[in-house]
Amino acid sequence: MTAPLAQVRGLAKAWPGQPLFSAVDLDVAPGEFVAIVGESGVGKSTFLNCLAGLDTVDAGSVAIAGREVTALDETQQALFRREHLGFVFQAFHVLPHLSVAHNVALPLLLQHRANDTRVAEVLDAVGLGGLGARLPQTLSGGQLQRVAIARALVHRPALILADEPTGNLDPATAAKVMDVLVAQVHGERAACVLVTHSRTAAARADRVLTLTATGLHPT
Repeated sequence: MTAPLAQVRGLAKAWPGQPLFSAVDLDVAPGEFVAIVGESGVGKSTFLNCLAGLDTVDAGSVAIAGREVTALDETQQALFRREHLGFVFQAFHVLPHLSVAHNVALPLLLQHRANDTRVAEVLDAVGLGGLGARLPQTLSGGQLQRVAIARALVHRPALILADEPTGNLDPATAAKVMDVLVAQVHGERAACVLVTHSRTAAARADRVLTLTATGLHPT
């Protein structure tokens, strides 16, 4: 039996005066695409941040590729994310002073693995071929979302965490982006955890789970 690439046990998180979730268990295998849905405010984005070590947890543990992320300090977590994770942020987080191509290339540059061919490949895959020299302020919201997706995939991470990656896209472009994510997961034997309100996006996953205050439940 293949060992899980990501393993979550007993995860709990609350903000002051606002309990979110507790008792969350999850295993994600290499090559598996998992979608997480749930009511607004239940903490789906926070859950992704906890998986990545971007938010602290109140209880429980997260292990990715055999490393317990929740046991690492901030510097170790940052280095681990750089090597193993690709994160698609809902708010894009592109750097305005860098071109599209340079934004996408950042994960490779941080690993000293500059590869213009790979950058061009992922830009083509998300429908942004030929726009590498443009600055972010000249792009639409949907195009910026695709820049964020290309950046998350460029270094072929073991685990992709995607926060509403199709939220700013028209249906045709959303379908193309989901094709790219699915191809990356199955072709590269990566794992993906997607949080979304889109039934169409969730339907592309191998499993759909609902996050509630008491954990993750099959949908």
